[in-house]
Amino acid sequence: MRYQLFYWPTIQGRGEFVRLALEEAGIAYDDVARNRAGMKRMQAILDDERLARPPFAPPFLKAGALLIAQTANILLFLGERHGLAPRDAGARLFTHQLQLTIADLVAEVHDAHHPIASSLYDEDQKREARRRTANLVAQRLPKFLGYFERVLAHNARGWLVGARVSYADLSLFQLVAGLSYAYPRAMTRLARRHPHVMRAAARVAQRPRVAAYLGSPRRIPFSTEGIFRYYPELDR
Repeated sequence: MRYQLFYWPTIQGRGEFVRLALEEAGIAYDDVARNRAGMKRMQAILDDERLARPPFAPPFLKAGALLIAQTANILLFLGERHGLAPRDAGARLFTHQLQLTIADLVAEVHDAHHPIASSLYDEDQKREARRRTANLVAQRLPKFLGYFERVLAHNARGWLVGARVSYADLSLFQLVAGLSYAYPRAMTRLARRHPHVMRAAARVAQRPRVAAYLGSPRRIPFSTEGIFRYYPELDR
């Protein structure tokens, strides 16, 4: 079965967490909206009022008859089916817990540059963004990264859960990569205080399939259109 991933075609965004899992597992998939007429196909699903279980927003994954939305939910499905989650039930739940925690931080990062409303332009909320980002960098990033540092310190294998890489490790890599792009000065400071996090992210980047993906045109570059945005005035 060839999966169909539906996400915006020009940004990494939340869809990138799913792409990394698909690439690491060597799963055949179509990044639908990046193909001809793909945006129309994605919008048709979003607008289809006949669907009893519709997705609220991208990303969503079509797997045969299944239509699965929400990043953490998609990764829960892929992890169990393709060896990116532990077999033990408790460890699987903890992996999902970690992914939900990453999702919490991703939302906070997004809201730092859009603190009032996503529908407003950046220039309409610059003052509020400076205040929100100052709190993110000074308090929220150390709190979240400190949590992942503590989890990794308890596992001698160097991964978040168990002896093998999981989708949570892949997502932690994406989180670190995005934060390093958006806040290079702040992350230089934070990296010194969170060595386990930085080593885990580096290990993911060196995995053969991930490394091949990162060096390919399939990897959409970071930009000021996605979740992780670099604005020099916000990087303190």
